[in-house]
Amino acid sequence: MMQPAPQAPSVLVGALAPLGPDGIVSGIAKTITAGPWRITPHGIEGDAQGDRKHHGGAEKALHHYPREHYAAWSNQLNVHPLLQRAGAFGENFSTTGWTERNVCIGDVVRFGSVVLQLSQGRQPCFRLNRRFGRDDMAVLVQRTGRTGWYYRVREPGVVADGAELTLVDRPQPDWPLSRLVHLLYVDTRNRDALAQAIEVAELADGWRALFRRRLETDGIEDWRKRLTGHV
Repeated sequence: MMQPAPQAPSVLVGALAPLGPDGIVSGIAKTITAGPWRITPHGIEGDAQGDRKHHGGAEKALHHYPREHYAAWSNQLNVHPLLQRAGAFGENFSTTGWTERNVCIGDVVRFGSVVLQLSQGRQPCFRLNRRFGRDDMAVLVQRTGRTGWYYRVREPGVVADGAELTLVDRPQPDWPLSRLVHLLYVDTRNRDALAQAIEVAELADGWRALFRRRLETDGIEDWRKRLTGHV
C-alpha cells in the first residue's frame, strides 16, 4: 500500500450554531483558522460539538476529510455552494493525497509536537442532511465510502502554522480504512472478517463492540435514526 506523503493541512474549527430549518444546535459549520492551535485529548481548543454523546470525545477528537472527495461530490451533486471551500463536512483537517484507501486503522501521525492515532471512520448522521439541504446526504456519504476518519490524541500540545501531518507508524497495514468501512456498511455479515476486526487493538472500542454484537446476534443495527433523525 502506498504510504501517504506528509501534508500541511488546512485546520478548521467551528462554534455552536443553529443548523437547518428546525435550528438544531451543531458545530458542523467550521472554517479555516490560523495557528497556533492547542490540541487537547478532546480536540482543538475552541472547536465545538452540539451532541457530545455521538460527536467528539477521546475516540473522535479530530475529523479528517480528503479534499479530493469534493470533486467527486461536485460531479454527483452538481453545483453546491458548500463544496467551494473546505469545511463542508465539518472536518478539522483538510488535505489531498490521504484517503480512506491509503490510511489504516491505528496509523500514528505526528502534527508538530502532537501525536495522533487513527481510531475509526465516520458514521454519517442526519446533520449532514441539514447541512446540505438534502434528505439523502448521510446515506450518500455512507454508500460511497467517502466518510473521512477520526483521530484520538495520544500526545496533546500546541502546534504552529505550517506544521505537517506525517505518518510515523503503521501497526495495521492489512487494515486500510476502506476495508473496515466496507465491512461496516456493505459486507456486513462476513463473520470471518468481523472476528478479525475485533482483534485489531487500535480500533475504537465503539466499532469493536458493534462488530461483536453482529457476531453475537447475527443481525445488523438499525441505521434509520442516525441517517434520517427519526425512525
